[in-house]
Amino acid sequence: MRHPGRAVRLIGALVAGTLAAGLVVGCSSKNQVPSIGYATDATIATYNGGSTLGASSGSDAVFARVLTGFFYTGPDGQQVADTDLGTAKEVPGETQTIQYRLNPDGVYSDGVPTSCDDLVLAWAARSGRFTKPGERGTVPLFDAASTAGYADIERVDCQPGSRDATVVFRPDRHYLAWRNLFTAGELMPAHVAARVANIPNVVSALQSGDPNAVGRLAEFWNTGWAIPAGGDLDLSRFPSSGPYRVESFSQEDGLVLVANERWWGNKPATGRIVVWPKTVDLKQKIGDSAVGVVDVGAGSVKDLNLNGFSVKTVPGRGVEQLVLSTGGVFGSRDARRAFALCLPRQALFDKLGKVPDAPKAGLGSGPLNAHIVQQDSLFYPAVIGAADKFSGGDVPGATKAIATSGAPNPTVRVGYLRPDDRRAQTVSMIADACKPAGITVVDAGSSDFTPAQLTEGKVDAVLGSTASAPGPAGSLGGVAATSALRTGSGLNVGRFGNGRYDAITDQLAADDNSTTQLNLLTDAENLLWAELPSIPLFATPRLIAFGAGLRNGIAGPTQAGSGWNMDRWVLER
Repeated sequence: MRHPGRAVRLIGALVAGTLAAGLVVGCSSKNQVPSIGYATDATIATYNGGSTLGASSGSDAVFARVLTGFFYTGPDGQQVADTDLGTAKEVPGETQTIQYRLNPDGVYSDGVPTSCDDLVLAWAARSGRFTKPGERGTVPLFDAASTAGYADIERVDCQPGSRDATVVFRPDRHYLAWRNLFTAGELMPAHVAARVANIPNVVSALQSGDPNAVGRLAEFWNTGWAIPAGGDLDLSRFPSSGPYRVESFSQEDGLVLVANERWWGNKPATGRIVVWPKTVDLKQKIGDSAVGVVDVGAGSVKDLNLNGFSVKTVPGRGVEQLVLSTGGVFGSRDARRAFALCLPRQALFDKLGKVPDAPKAGLGSGPLNAHIVQQDSLFYPAVIGAADKFSGGDVPGATKAIATSGAPNPTVRVGYLRPDDRRAQTVSMIADACKPAGITVVDAGSSDFTPAQLTEGKVDAVLGSTASAPGPAGSLGGVAATSALRTGSGLNVGRFGNGRYDAITDQLAADDNSTTQLNLLTDAENLLWAELPSIPLFATPRLIAFGAGLRNGIAGPTQAGSGWNMDRWVLER
């Protein structure tokens, strides 16, 4: 509710183009509209949520209401159908087949109709079938976050420009989580890729496999939707299929989203959202009354003053974890084991992971003892036996494992995206606990950190959430968690490779028999606790706050963040 005593300040803010009282009254390119500031600890690096960079930076939490899909991640981590874009229906038959039908009114903000071309491009980019020679055999042309589900698709039947597509899976495959395909933030405008890559017809080029055309498409898909830190955007590359469109981006003014005039669904309740990513000074933005919604890791910003906000701290669907390299200092399984043994997992949870209102059992109730099974899963109590020996602080065990590894007195560089006070404390506690075992732990956090630094050998471990994301992460289905440990996945920054794990996850994706699922999940967790490509700590606690007067804010501690329904936000005056 706007306060009468603030009238002068609001008028001044309006003139200056700044934000006020969690409402923000700012200047758009055409006129002045009320807006709401949204602070998230995702980073703004690319429009393309299906790419490795998009998934690992948290694009879904920023662009889910800009680039719509057939499904989106709801506040509990579930997949929810978005019939504004279109419908998806599984067709009965021996071969798994999904019929997709785009809304006949659908049109991008640049005036180009939505079409099945977008699905063909998404499938081609995520399928892994287009490759090029690499140092160790072939590598994918498209830098996709994962191929989960898409690799199982035999073909996408699409007449260029049509509203209909039929997705046919391979006869020997069935993908249970098919609602995770062609989702919000990942279904990209194929007509933009065609124009920039100079391809007359995306569907024909991909169906024919023309290497030159596919190569140009892949190059654009990988880098053409990148968002430079300087914010110099060619807006013709960023058309919207949702209720908001991108107006501008800069470090000073944030990412400005405005109502998409061509949106065919319900008009956004607030015409302008300003997204402030992790890289901004959040305390300053809140002090400047530039923020109406906050969604960040609990404890990540020290002494954050949220007076006047409705605040809650909840366990997230993301897994706070350390992802380890499988080369360098951690090239030996014994070295990884030593590190896992000295980690004070219980103490880390007690100090940094505990959520006051978490249930006595389930999500957020204690240290997380599984890599790919969530704490509130019915399977969780039965699959965590292998974690017992890693409760934390086993200096004698760690010392023995280091001696066996043949790499005495190792130094472990732990990287994460700064600023993040909770993760800085995490590294400090780990350093203190592991020092007696002869393991030196170095804080390698930086303001320009990306998970790719692990692959490049610049750090030895990544401290982050699911799939090494710095901010919002995780879903009920856990597809990203599973994919992040799969051989060849873009999200697998530690380059772990295990054929047995890959086979287990393939079967998990196809067989919904509960007994089979339990046995497979038990095998997977036993394998992962033996190989230790990552070390789970706890369900990432999320601090979510809504400013006074803000209506329809619903906490979303998932990969989509609390901005999952930002088009319904209203700030009462």
